Amino acid sequence: MIELTLVQKIAVYALPVVFAITLHEAAHGYAARHFGDSTAYMLGRISLNPLRHIDPVGTVLVPLLSLLLGGILFGWAKPVPVNFGNLRQPKKDMLWVAAAGPASNLAMAFGWALVMKMAMLMPESSLSLPMALMGKAGVSINAVLLVLNLLPLPPLDGGRIMVSLLPHNLAWRFASLERYGFFILIALLFLGALDSILWPLINLTVGAIFMLFGI
Repeated sequence: MIELTLVQKIAVYALPVVFAITLHEAAHGYAARHFGDSTAYMLGRISLNPLRHIDPVGTVLVPLLSLLLGGILFGWAKPVPVNFGNLRQPKKDMLWVAAAGPASNLAMAFGWALVMKMAMLMPESSLSLPMALMGKAGVSINAVLLVLNLLPLPPLDGGRIMVSLLPHNLAWRFASLERYGFFILIALLFLGALDSILWPLINLTVGAIFMLFGI
């Protein structure tokens, strides 16, 4: 196993982290516009430009601290504003808008796996190793965001998917957890419970992607 210095880790992880987080948010905006809400579009948030989505704390500081401290690489971008009331069928369409973010992470994981596979097939050079390391980092980061965001906890995407699927009376009660959701998530993270919940699912996801691409 190659041991990377902190500077090397930042170089390898920077691009995958930025795109994993920002394209996740852009995907929500694209889906919201498709289903009738143009809020994100009017605010210029439906963009592949990472600068429109970067949150200095969530996209830069928190991932850096995660690299330093180990554990799950954690972070977030500025949330794309979605007015669910503008959707053509708000409760039903909420599912697709919420699912668009994790779906983008799955697509990016496939893309980074392809980069990794190409690096493995290339003749050994000064480019092949960085490509392989960045591809592996991209698969890992996107698997983390995919699994994390599908946790059934508002305001995570999995929580919004649950709100969409539950009957109206239960959906309203479940949605009321959103005001506490972020604090619950941070508590689980610092207590170490999040690692034990997520790592088995993350490892399963990464293993399935590597198997699919013959890595």
